[in-house]
Amino acid sequence: MGKGKSWAEASLAWRFATAGGLVMLIAAIVVAVWVSGRIEAVVVRNTANSTALFMESFIAPLMQDLTKANELSRDSRLEIGRLIKETALGERVVSFKLWREDGLLVDASNTELVGQRFEVTENLRLAWTGNVMADFEDTQDPEDVAEDALGLPLMEVYSPIREIGTGRVIAVAEFYEIATQLKSDLIQARLASWFAVAVLMAAIGGSLFIIVLRGSLTIDRQLAALQEMSTKNLSLRRRVQGAAVRFSAMNDSALQQIGTDLHDGPAQMMGYAALRIDAVRRHITGAQGQAELDAVEQAIRSAMTEIRNMSRGLSLPDIDRKSISALLDALAGSLSERFEVPIAVFVEMDREDLPRAIKLCLYRMAREGLNNGWRHADGRGLALRLNVQDGQLVFSVLDEGEVAASDLEATEGLGLAGLRDRVESLGGQLGLLRRPTGGHELRMTLDIREVE
Repeated sequence: MGKGKSWAEASLAWRFATAGGLVMLIAAIVVAVWVSGRIEAVVVRNTANSTALFMESFIAPLMQDLTKANELSRDSRLEIGRLIKETALGERVVSFKLWREDGLLVDASNTELVGQRFEVTENLRLAWTGNVMADFEDTQDPEDVAEDALGLPLMEVYSPIREIGTGRVIAVAEFYEIATQLKSDLIQARLASWFAVAVLMAAIGGSLFIIVLRGSLTIDRQLAALQEMSTKNLSLRRRVQGAAVRFSAMNDSALQQIGTDLHDGPAQMMGYAALRIDAVRRHITGAQGQAELDAVEQAIRSAMTEIRNMSRGLSLPDIDRKSISALLDALAGSLSERFEVPIAVFVEMDREDLPRAIKLCLYRMAREGLNNGWRHADGRGLALRLNVQDGQLVFSVLDEGEVAASDLEATEGLGLAGLRDRVESLGGQLGLLRRPTGGHELRMTLDIREVE
């Protein structure tokens, strides 16, 4: 992991190496301790068994006095002392104790302890059940003061002494054997087990790290390719979106020009034709001619009204210099006067400097939505609502009509279809919903940060 790089920024391989290495280190220590402990327990138990077998074969016959009395005879004690001193095992045994079941010492190499009672230890209690028990370098019991003062590695063996013929345990012989070689062997076995475990764990960890490293490198390459593709897609999307915005602006300019041309051209010509009809009317005297002239005049005036409405719909206010609140208020006031119904406007946002493309889209949507509300909802409950929710600009055109939203979508015509294309070109979404309280909601959602 590079300098200053956080855990989340590190590669998968390095995170595996760090976390996996820590886990495997702990596992290696636990396994090594367990293995070395098992080796030590087995070696100590086997050594104790061989020592106990020797002791029982030579000493058991000399301790049969305990089947009838609570202490050994003087001759038996002397013979036991001679055996320990003169045999090969005696060269390694530095001390011994002979126990009764109640913790009474009936004989010991340290004669000052003979006849004293001590608390029965766990190993002594188990030895009385017929088990050979052993401790390695554990001379902390009260009766072990002399042995502990020697400062030597000692193995403490508890060997049950049985009655000949019945096999009943009549005493426990405790021997303290010098275990310098055993200690050396145990250290070597412990080091060997630790080394074996370390090599095994290192091999496992190294193999897994290589596998994870290859996978991590593959993932990094794929992520880099995806990042590059994402960057290209984002750039392409912005270019397409920019082109769509520019095309929409060009289209609006063309429509506005058409509206101006309609107002200045055909509308003016129709007005002139209406004036000329009044002049012609004086020269026509028959009733039938007057009727025909009235029909022509009515058609011309209807055409003028349609052309003016078309021109008004295609024309745009001063989008660049007016705020969105002013634009919506002006549009609502104009259509309210035209429809002769109230139109409420709710603008709940602090930002007024919206991009021109968004302001133009909102204006077109408001006009189209209010026109549809007037036609399909009889102008009931018309309202405009603009706010920002979680970074998304939400604009709604509301009405209280009774026509089903699905029916409106089926008959929406080119107006809403073109409006949906306009909204989607900006990266937004347009939907027509049925309000729970009745009526409809034409809703647009748009991330204004994506359009500049």
